[in-house]
Amino acid sequence: METAAPGTPGILHSFRVLGEGLLATVQDRLELFSAELQEEKIRLIQIFFWISAAVFTGMMALMFASLSVVYLFSESARLAVLLGLTIFYTAAVGAIVFAFRRFIARQPSPFAATRQEIGEDRACIRNAN
Repeated sequence: METAAPGTPGILHSFRVLGEGLLATVQDRLELFSAELQEEKIRLIQIFFWISAAVFTGMMALMFASLSVVYLFSESARLAVLLGLTIFYTAAVGAIVFAFRRFIARQPSPFAATRQEIGEDRACIRNAN
């Protein structure tokens, strides 16, 4: 019965090294995913804060500006002024929604770096064969 030479590693050692490399790669990808998830969470909280602040201050400004404009007109013209302001505000909301959709479309794809690294790993494995 022949045994492997003391200086050459066996097949179990090769599988162990392969497994360690695979686990190290998975660990790196999970750490990258975790970092990206944290960034996305912070970005989402920031967006929520800014939207909330903008909506609150905008609504207060619009309310007082509208009341001031309506007050300046005579009683017979106040209904027409209210209708005009309603049309203006409706158009403004439409423009804001359109601009916000464009903003969201320009945002980077979530977890792009993780997906890129995994794609590179798969390409590397395919080319190794």
